Amino acid sequence: MNGNSRERCTHPCPCGYLADPIHPCSCTPISIHRYRSRISGPLLDRIDIHIEVPAVKYRDLADRGEAESSADIARRVERSREIQLERYHGTKIHCNAQMTPRFIKKYCELDPAGNRMLELVTDRLGFSARTYNRILKVARTIADLEGSEAIREQHIAEAIQYRSLDRKTA
Repeated sequence: MNGNSRERCTHPCPCGYLADPIHPCSCTPISIHRYRSRISGPLLDRIDIHIEVPAVKYRDLADRGEAESSADIARRVERSREIQLERYHGTKIHCNAQMTPRFIKKYCELDPAGNRMLELVTDRLGFSARTYNRILKVARTIADLEGSEAIREQHIAEAIQYRSLDRKTA
């Protein structure tokens, strides 16, 4: 999420077909665990978003059905950036990804439902403090993209979904 990070990709398992709807995965749970454990927890903690991107069928790629236009998405992103610049005006911070714990406390207050959800998931999955803060930063950005001043339960839920490598494998 921060402007100086680079995208990194990894396969979900050694064969690359875990959760693929067409190709069966030939990996055992132990080999998947061993493969994923090559990426250290402290390194994963420093990555804001990690998601699984499944293969897409041609007919889905070629579908010309209605979707949000790139121009509309660009306008939402630009407005979100403006919101963040206004929020952090007069500080050394320019975007949500740069928030320190002090700013997280100030700008990432949760509603009771969002707080319960994050508490449950953090306890169940054993998230580190760094992961917890990353989820809050991403949820703040999701709320900004929606034009919401408050971080709501659905923003927390979406941010948690972007932490797929924190979840245990089957």
